[in-house]
Amino acid sequence: MKTRLLLTTLLLSSAVLLPTFAIAIADDKAELTALLSEFLDGATRNDAAIHNKYWADELIYTSSNGTRFGKAELMQGVNSSAKLKPDEIDTVYSSEDVRILQYGDTAVVAFTLVGTSETETLRFLNSGTFIRKNGKWQAVNWQATKKAQ
Repeated sequence: MKTRLLLTTLLLSSAVLLPTFAIAIADDKAELTALLSEFLDGATRNDAAIHNKYWADELIYTSSNGTRFGKAELMQGVNSSAKLKPDEIDTVYSSEDVRILQYGDTAVVAFTLVGTSETETLRFLNSGTFIRKNGKWQAVNWQATKKAQ
């Protein structure tokens, strides 16, 4: 009898908790997707505040040209130029094929970065590892690779 009661309790608990867990993961994926879109819009405009929000202080960034640096160096580059006005933007960044794998408060976001200008469209395979601290997602690791033609 006790075994049957325990089994029934476990089944009912999982029926209640699993949908809640699935909704939480879907909400996190939507939040990460929105964060990526916000970041790409900010990167298009060279918006230092967006970069600062997106990158964790302990960031390890490996660029497509094979250099590795942290947030301080990245922010130096961003801050060396002013935020762009709409008529100064020559490349617009967007994403394709976004994939998100979540592991609790850690997530891997992989996507194709598309840089579109008047003369060319470049594609890069990007992946980032995000952690959630104090309710905010930030990238702690980033890898960018120029996509093969």
